[in-house]
Amino acid sequence: MTINDLHLRAHTARNAQVIIAVVVSGAAFYWLSGILTPLAIALFLLVMIDSFARVLVKRVPHFPAGAAQPVAIAISIALVCMTVVLVVNNVQSFAGQLSAYGPKLDALIARTSTAMGMANHPTAGQLINQLNPSAYIGVVADHMKNFAGNAVLVLVYLGFLMASRQTFPRKAVKLFGSRDARHEAAEIFQRIRNGVERYLWVQVVCGTMMAIPAWAVMTFMGLDNAAFWAFVIFIIGFIPIVGGAIGVMAPPLFALVQFDSPWPAVGLFAFLNVIGFVIGNIIYPRMQGKSLNIDPIAVLLSLAFWGAIWGLPGMFLSTPLTVATMIILAQFEGARWIAVLLSSDGDPLGSGPVVAAPGDPAPAASASPEPLTQP
Repeated sequence: MTINDLHLRAHTARNAQVIIAVVVSGAAFYWLSGILTPLAIALFLLVMIDSFARVLVKRVPHFPAGAAQPVAIAISIALVCMTVVLVVNNVQSFAGQLSAYGPKLDALIARTSTAMGMANHPTAGQLINQLNPSAYIGVVADHMKNFAGNAVLVLVYLGFLMASRQTFPRKAVKLFGSRDARHEAAEIFQRIRNGVERYLWVQVVCGTMMAIPAWAVMTFMGLDNAAFWAFVIFIIGFIPIVGGAIGVMAPPLFALVQFDSPWPAVGLFAFLNVIGFVIGNIIYPRMQGKSLNIDPIAVLLSLAFWGAIWGLPGMFLSTPLTVATMIILAQFEGARWIAVLLSSDGDPLGSGPVVAAPGDPAPAASASPEPLTQP
């Protein structure tokens, strides 16, 4: 047996081990989803709050560094409260509009049935009764209970993470014996943090570019709850690929019920599709490719993978989780080929030094990685 044959066998065995490790890790993530999902969301929120704090220090003149973290937490709490108020108010508004939507929905069903050549057409009430909503009340109640429990668990995780962040430097000294090893770990961590922050930056910019014009058009047309639908378009845009399609479809469907003529719904559908096409196919891929260095196919596969494992939270976190996975896998020779496939340009770590995230100053080429002082 030649040396080349030995190398080939070793390479094949190493790749097989990597594939088995990926499958086992996926199974572990699935079985421990009740524990790991709130923790992942808490880490994501921690990075978001930390990003707010650094942006305040870097962008606001003479802003005290000691006040950045409390102000960032206050901003995050205010955003959550605004979201809850907006959702609650619009749920009440929807409930009050159901009596008006009922006859219009019956008329829409009648027109559609006539156009399809159906002599008898059901009413909205009959369709609802056929769906037997009472059978789903228990399922919905369980989901709401799980959501409330997970929200509390996320807050608990977040509080403990923020309380324990001061001990990270001492732990890093114990984990990594040499200064070079600590610097390498800090660089890996900074790349992951910057990747998540760039993802947030890209999503916020593209979501705002989609939501504001949509809100303006829906308000001009007189669509009910225009602010709520704009908020839905913004939030659901954090789900790659699928979120944009849902955001484009939902408001025109309600416009079809609200207005007597179908043309407002058709016009709104066309406008949202044009805006979605420009942002989703031109602006977003450019920003994502330059900022995150993730292949579009990898984004689609990660959406399916994390959605199957963690459900809706996994869909929201699929891209940042893939960014972190790509950077970590690139550190190991046996798994680096997976990181190369996940990357957009074939260089998962980049050829240059660590690039600053939005809100950070551009580092010098010879600058050493910052210490492990911020999670």
